[in-house]
Amino acid sequence: MRSLLVAALVLSACKTAPDPLPSTPEDKGAPAKVAGPIVLTLVGTNDTHGWVMSQKDKVPGGEVKVGGAAVLGGYLAILRAENPGGLLLLDGGDLFQGTLASNLSEGSAVIAAMNVLGYDAAAIGNHEFDYGPVGPISVATKPDLDAFGALKARIAQARFPLLSTNIYEADTGHRPAWLHGDGELMLTRQGVKIGVFGLTTPQTPTTTVPVNVSSLRFGSLAPEAMTAARHLREKGADVVIALVHGGGKCGRLDDPHDVSSCDVASGEVFEMLKGLPAGTLDAVIAGHTHAAMAHFVDGTPVVETPGLGRWLSTITLAVDPVTHKPLPAQTRISQPVMLCETVDEETQSCDARALKSKAEVKLTAATFHGKPVVPDAAAAKEVAPMLAQVTALQEERLGLSAAATLGRDYDGESPLGDFLADSLRSLERADVALLNPGGLRADLKAGELTYGAVYEVLPFDNAIATLQLSADELTRLLGAAYGSKKGVFQVSGIEVRLSKCPAPDRLRAVVLEGGKALDPKRQYRVVMPDFLARGGDGLGPVLSTIEPNRVDLGDSRELNLRDALVGYWKGKKVPVAAPKPGRLSFVGGVEGCAQAAASKTTEK
Repeated sequence: MRSLLVAALVLSACKTAPDPLPSTPEDKGAPAKVAGPIVLTLVGTNDTHGWVMSQKDKVPGGEVKVGGAAVLGGYLAILRAENPGGLLLLDGGDLFQGTLASNLSEGSAVIAAMNVLGYDAAAIGNHEFDYGPVGPISVATKPDLDAFGALKARIAQARFPLLSTNIYEADTGHRPAWLHGDGELMLTRQGVKIGVFGLTTPQTPTTTVPVNVSSLRFGSLAPEAMTAARHLREKGADVVIALVHGGGKCGRLDDPHDVSSCDVASGEVFEMLKGLPAGTLDAVIAGHTHAAMAHFVDGTPVVETPGLGRWLSTITLAVDPVTHKPLPAQTRISQPVMLCETVDEETQSCDARALKSKAEVKLTAATFHGKPVVPDAAAAKEVAPMLAQVTALQEERLGLSAAATLGRDYDGESPLGDFLADSLRSLERADVALLNPGGLRADLKAGELTYGAVYEVLPFDNAIATLQLSADELTRLLGAAYGSKKGVFQVSGIEVRLSKCPAPDRLRAVVLEGGKALDPKRQYRVVMPDFLARGGDGLGPVLSTIEPNRVDLGDSRELNLRDALVGYWKGKKVPVAAPKPGRLSFVGGVEGCAQAAASKTTEK
């Protein structure tokens, strides 16, 4: 497909005279050659979250291999061969946090792989701040701990810049010294000067460990994009590309010019582009929402993938060979491509969800644009040592089995959420447990449990925090949680009634398990991840009113939340099964939801 596009774009004019001999000056009256447009291939990835290794998905009769650095390298080799010297490899942010390989190396394994693959730039995502100081302590709880230590180490390691133009020091208003070039980059491809800048979601303080970014301020996306684009144009940029860790989502991908299925009211990238004059940006590589996009938004091509190292997107820009101005009418966007090492021979797909209904899957090596996908040996070699270190830990058997898959639901009660909340409440002998849906990153699949499977579900190294709250404080905390646009929080020990539509006043009622009313005269022991207890996901305003002596952030605990739960399950031989549902209920119809959706976001 890519080669056909190049052929379609390259136009050759007929000549009326033969080329002159090398020693003969060219005839000034001969017709000038008409050069075809310069083609730039922008390859975008996003939200890798540490997935530098391939993933194996079960299908009838076997398993398919999907994603990872080596497989991505195989696809890149094909694209680079199609457009030598004209490819840019860019990332929309959230490189880290989510796998053992990433977390145990504080992102070093990810950067090592990206260096080998030849990335040109990446945006700084909210989860780039998760590791905090260098070393085992991930929360900068003491003045002598550098909250950006791990990120600085990764910036120093990377052979490409990590960009964000909207990060400022809160006390000085200056950009941090550790940011590359104030978040901007100039480079050249095929003689075209290209300006690239990054943007980080302003919601970062509530979507990473709040204390790690408490010294920073995150500027609004549209004005920051306007300023960065102007700076880059003044530096001579012919093309300006934004790497935006603040995406969107669209239901359909069949027509890139049709945004009717897109959630334009809530996505940060839509809001940003709405605030920019036409032509400010020539392309956007987005991230953060883990959703597929391949659309022209107000004329600007925008791509995003579901991430997790399993996808790539491409934008093909045509540029006038004389003026070096983009030719928007010839810009092409591809739908996100799943990175397959093996595929079903009949469908040429490695999508396990699509293949599970087949009676039999016959596997064969994947191809891309008619060429065999050959995993990149250098990338595989780079990640091999770290993978060897984590394999034994990943494959550690817990002596427990799940009879059925426990699934997640970001927008409702889920079997996985109920099971984890019940486990946490029992472990801590608490009255109430509260879990944020964004902290549950994978389903717990049926079968024998391994530590690696649990790690995929709970990759964050949160501590267990406990709070002593009055009935009124608990109700206000739940009101903030369910009104925070961060999905439906999972609970144990209480029953919650919510409005069907997301809204700041979504919480309608809360009672104890069994329907008994909260006692206004007593305090309740509430357990949650320390991410929430430190004010994450919008809980800060309520928690700031609680006396510190009633809040234990778990700093002195030896085990994090994930490892404590694993120990509890193993020690108590807890049945891994879905509890009886019904602790969350919804009231009202869908009337008015369209208005409520205008304020809803799906950031991760």
